Amino acid sequence: MLYKFIVFLHVIFVFGYLLSHGVSAGVAFALKKERNIQRIRDLLDLSAASYPATTYSMYAFLLFGVIAAFQGGWWRFGWVWTSLILGILIVVLMAVFGAGIYGEARKAAGIRYNFKGKWFAPEPAKSDEEVFMLLAKANPTLLTVIGYGGFAIITWLMTAKPY
Repeated sequence: MLYKFIVFLHVIFVFGYLLSHGVSAGVAFALKKERNIQRIRDLLDLSAASYPATTYSMYAFLLFGVIAAFQGGWWRFGWVWTSLILGILIVVLMAVFGAGIYGEARKAAGIRYNFKGKWFAPEPAKSDEEVFMLLAKANPTLLTVIGYGGFAIITWLMTAKPY
């Protein structure tokens, strides 16, 4: 019974993570079309407002997933390790292709920005064109494929338990 409850909590926190991180996904697509610098700042701040819920729910679903793996005796199976490694890979790829670009865009837009997990005070804004150039480097479709595709594979691994 406790095992099922732990798995339930794991799934609930995955839902919370996806819901809160969906804010950033929506913002990423909106930023591709936006040309009003104040709206860009507002959208970047909206995305940043979701970071605490995203981060804490990620830690929680990871914690409950690890507990469930111990309770279920799953550590001896390859699908658990593959899921864990794939999850780490998703985080790394999202940081490389997403967080770095959006952090630079925040800095260039003259709002507080995040660099390697630490927040910094705003610096003087650069030109609108520089902000647009930075945002043009972002590829929300690639980020969606990495995140959604990665979670789809992990979900398959957890349900099919192929090895």
